[in-house]
Amino acid sequence: MTIRLALIRQRYNPFGGAERFVATTLEALMQKNNDLSLTLITRKWTGSEHKHAVIECAPPHLGRLGRDYSFARCVQRTLAREQFDLVQSHERIAGCDIFRAGDGVHAAWLEQRRRQQSLIGRVGTALSPWHRYTLAAERAMFADPRLRAVICISELVRDDIRRFYGVPEQKLHVIYNGIDLDRYHPRLATEHRAEVRRQYGIPEAAPLFVYVGSGFERKGVGPLLAALASARATGSYLLVVGADKHLESYRQQAAGLGLSGRVIFTGGLKNVLPCYGAADAFVLPTLYEPLSNAVLEALACGLPCIVSDHCGAAELIEPGVSGQICDALDVTALSAHLDTLAQPGVAAGMRGAARAAVEHLGLVAMSERLLALYRSLL
Repeated sequence: MTIRLALIRQRYNPFGGAERFVATTLEALMQKNNDLSLTLITRKWTGSEHKHAVIECAPPHLGRLGRDYSFARCVQRTLAREQFDLVQSHERIAGCDIFRAGDGVHAAWLEQRRRQQSLIGRVGTALSPWHRYTLAAERAMFADPRLRAVICISELVRDDIRRFYGVPEQKLHVIYNGIDLDRYHPRLATEHRAEVRRQYGIPEAAPLFVYVGSGFERKGVGPLLAALASARATGSYLLVVGADKHLESYRQQAAGLGLSGRVIFTGGLKNVLPCYGAADAFVLPTLYEPLSNAVLEALACGLPCIVSDHCGAAELIEPGVSGQICDALDVTALSAHLDTLAQPGVAAGMRGAARAAVEHLGLVAMSERLLALYRSLL
């Protein structure tokens, strides 16, 4: 029996983890299954060629609230017109069979964000039309009786959905993102370590941490710089890989902390593999992250990871064995973890455990879990 599946994803960002997930999902499912017919419903898709149909929903709009609202209405009209066996949305849109909570729970993100906001900032968030719309859309989607399953990309997301919206346990399915275990591999150190370090002027023997991600404020670049400045291991270096509209202010922060020669901001890179290969460890002290493909990639490359306790990937890390975990705003603890992994031989001794932490998350395994869910719903 051919399963007609619609996947809904509004935004396309070539560096975005959600878009990489959609692309790899399509590839993995199509390679393994001839009985699956896929249609992608999106505002715009410019990814790789696939054997699937694309329906563009791109109504005119003003602002991000208008963008999200108009896309949701267009999708609902499209679903009323088309005939699909299953509809899986990656956006907060009521009326779908499956919701993949790839962006986590908006209510949980706002809860964490309030921890570092001023009173004025909290009031502004509470009154924001976009945040109010997003919370309402999230609430309506989880309450919709047509919602039959939620793909939670981590246990963190599953627990937040239960806590905020009381969705029944039987509807919640934890399916981690899949990763290309051949592409992200410890051999990258042999291929790239020496060259990348020469390129950025990093001594061969110096401990090198790598951060990968956009949205520096949410993902903790500020506290990370403060932690590096207060660390005892003054010979450690940091590669900050990612684009951010306030990048220059972070450069100035690094300079003010005396880190100009030890922190390299690369900007957004299409290929981050060489940076993984050059590093000794990965760090992401994010305030809130449903999972983080970058952490999965780093672990697959054999890099022990320092992450926050509100990063879903923390569930895959055994402290002291494959990495370290701390509160996103605890600069003292983060600094201590940087010092620990900067000690000679410590990060290298964790490489095998880091790789082993994600070896069960290959693309084929992910596609099998997804197909099992689809078939159970049919």
